[in-house]
Amino acid sequence: MIVPARYQAELPLDRLILAEGPGDEATPLDVLFVGAGPAGLAGAIELARLAREDGGAPIEIGVLEKAETLGAHSLSGAVVDPRAFRELFPDVPTDALPFRGPVPRDRVYMLTERGKLRIPTPPEMNNRGRHVASICEIVRWLGEKAEAAGVNLFPGFPATALLTEGRRVVGVRTAPNGLGRDGAPGPGYTPPSDLAASVVVLSDGTRSALAQAWQTWHGIGAANPQIYALGVKELWEAKSPLDVVVHTLGWPLPADTFGGSFLYPMGGNLVALGLVVGLDYRRAGLDVHARLQQLKTHPFVRSILGGGQMVEWGAKTIPEGGYWSIPERLHGDGLVVIGDAAGLVNVAALKGIHYAMQSGILAARAIHAALRRGDPSAAALAPYDAALRASWVFDDLRRTRNMRLAFKSGFVAGGVRAGLMSLSGGRLFGGRIPVEPDAAEPRRPGGDGRPKPDGRYTFRKVEAVFRSGNATRDDGPSHLVVGADVPADVAEFYSHMCPAGVYERDGDRLVVHAPNCVDCKATDVLGPRWMAREGGSGPSYKRM
Repeated sequence: MIVPARYQAELPLDRLILAEGPGDEATPLDVLFVGAGPAGLAGAIELARLAREDGGAPIEIGVLEKAETLGAHSLSGAVVDPRAFRELFPDVPTDALPFRGPVPRDRVYMLTERGKLRIPTPPEMNNRGRHVASICEIVRWLGEKAEAAGVNLFPGFPATALLTEGRRVVGVRTAPNGLGRDGAPGPGYTPPSDLAASVVVLSDGTRSALAQAWQTWHGIGAANPQIYALGVKELWEAKSPLDVVVHTLGWPLPADTFGGSFLYPMGGNLVALGLVVGLDYRRAGLDVHARLQQLKTHPFVRSILGGGQMVEWGAKTIPEGGYWSIPERLHGDGLVVIGDAAGLVNVAALKGIHYAMQSGILAARAIHAALRRGDPSAAALAPYDAALRASWVFDDLRRTRNMRLAFKSGFVAGGVRAGLMSLSGGRLFGGRIPVEPDAAEPRRPGGDGRPKPDGRYTFRKVEAVFRSGNATRDDGPSHLVVGADVPADVAEFYSHMCPAGVYERDGDRLVVHAPNCVDCKATDVLGPRWMAREGGSGPSYKRM
């Protein structure tokens, strides 16, 4: 059996938490959002509105983004509940919001290798009143609104460390550019920059290294550890439009593996296809990218995609622990955590974007009040935590608190228990179900082979990474922290686990192709630690 945690390097706190203040040439800001996703941009927009309307002194707001352009690293399903949009933009009509259109109707199927059985749509997955959207387009639209509101946007600047004085966060340091493979400055070297802020907001998405480090530094835990899924997605130009939102269970996943697929109509003939698999899977050889390729051989899926072409590919991890895995505290001296970095995803409903945005809105209100009092302390920022936990976000998460965890007991038993939880509004089986971190789950050897792709419907990982727009330099340093003495069977496990072909087993040796990385962070969950690298590295999603 392979237990991934035994071979995983420790989180490098010495690189992520620096006991030093910003340098003399630091950019001064009042509030800095680290990550330009829906959470960070919604928070920045709300904070700018509050500052404008209260007539007080201006508040300097900045948003850092590691991608070269806004949205280039953003990937999601995405079927969007517009609730947070309506709160943030009450005067904007729905047809002017960045959506592709309302959900026409829902279908859920149980797949076998050649057939399908339609099953009732669970209440949590009923998408009436929701909209299909491209998360890239949402982020770019929100970025335009933020810039119009006077927010300073800094794309191409990944944050690599928190700057601290005592127990207070006082700013961040960005990644240098132009390092050679050996880590030494090259011809185009640009040194790191410091940004000083009264409040730093961690809005950098799933598996945030900075949020992990800050929580570890302050000893902040949760009732359960966070657990994750890996989603691999393709965007297809089909021969004809899709007129239904489809979710599937069953094949091609093993019966002891949590996950399923989706097909979403994206306007015109565009179809989003994805497979999401819990990273607590038990077969060391399970390969999510390969299973997605296998899914496309199903007659039902082929009937939708047949004659079309794949135009974009991507991958991302998703926090799945839900209510019990949210940290006991999301604020501290000079810092708050929002969105996916806080684990605000409802797995039963397959939703998180509106929770991320709402958390940003609530954080902005607490930060505004704290700044107007001149007190960015933990006590002054605590109202954010209180407001979030009293909001509809936590109501939703509490109601579905055990639906994902129920599947730890197996797919069939988990399905029965989850159904009863749904019918009872979460009252049945409501006590906490304890879980282990994904990396602590034992994996039995064997599993997936690598079926030969045809290059038309099914693709090798290297071809898929090309479709992600990855533009990472080949001669840069590795941003992955690999544990010592990785044995051959673990190297093989990594090669299957990573959807982008970053890891390869060469005999008894692990070979790391770091430039292939698309920042999905599955590696950080189950293997080598992911660290931020120079700005603009990674994928360049356009319509995902």
